[in-house]
Amino acid sequence: MNKLLPFLILGAGLAFATSLRAADVFEQNRQLGRGVNIIGYDPIWRSLEQGRFQAKHLQLLREAGFQNVRVNLAPFRQMDRDKNWALPESWWHTLDWVVREATAQKLSVILDFHEFQSMARNPASHREQFLSFWRQLSEHCVATPGTVLFELLNEPNKEMTPKLWNQYAADALKIVREKNPARTVIIGPGFWNSADHLNELELPENDSNIIVTVHYYSPMSFTHQGASWAGQQDKHDIAWPKDDKQRAAVSNDFAKVAAWAKAHNRPIYLGEFGAYDKAPMESRVRYADAVARAAEANGWSWAWWQFDGDFILWDMKKDCWVESILHALIPKENK
Repeated sequence: MNKLLPFLILGAGLAFATSLRAADVFEQNRQLGRGVNIIGYDPIWRSLEQGRFQAKHLQLLREAGFQNVRVNLAPFRQMDRDKNWALPESWWHTLDWVVREATAQKLSVILDFHEFQSMARNPASHREQFLSFWRQLSEHCVATPGTVLFELLNEPNKEMTPKLWNQYAADALKIVREKNPARTVIIGPGFWNSADHLNELELPENDSNIIVTVHYYSPMSFTHQGASWAGQQDKHDIAWPKDDKQRAAVSNDFAKVAAWAKAHNRPIYLGEFGAYDKAPMESRVRYADAVARAAEANGWSWAWWQFDGDFILWDMKKDCWVESILHALIPKENK
């Protein structure tokens, strides 16, 4: 089943992958740097040929100055109990493609289990499927380089309470460690990876190869204005003001995370942040810049939500960057 055993990446890509095999987890987090969430809702998962996202986009991301991609995985729809939950070859083909192409571009890859909605509804009914996924992925990716990281679950919420999530995370991590004892794993707190719930997150003290993730969309009335799925459909034309008070609020929120991280000796990955593209563009730009710079000031890595669609960074129709957002995230002088 292990399709990535002959994972041969020539030249700079191989040197990049090898250099992080034995890296300290804080150094690995530093090298994750700036990133983007990709292909979660792309038809590429039906077949590679149908994908909007192409290899050229990974090259463009690297050339723009990005260093990691967070690959949003939603495998449940392709897992069948009658087939022992085995994922089809076509799904692995797409996964192998994105890992191979991203690594060739010297991009770190985070394989993010993104079935948060299913796991939030009666978690017990999905437990077997969840653990089977991690058993399959751990075996399949055993030969991939250390620049490929596993994220156990995006945004645990609702019935996946912080307490229950600690149990599920421990079980999944145990499975991962059977085949990948030294691979870096990303784990976040419950309640939508909320920083306010970090104190409820339980991690094994004897496992140092863990990066902790949080997400940041505050204030929701601004970042999700017009978004029906977030209950903000009636909000519109809400600006994120230019005054220093707004940036101070972000800094204060992040200071609490930084204090937790220092106390627990864990690096932080800001796995999602952004503002929906129905928000005023000037405000989106200010927000992107403020959050990215605040994360960097604390020594965190980060990933914008998301490449194309909704919180758009790349315009697929026009085949070009949304330049103002790109340069807010990665200022031209810092490429």
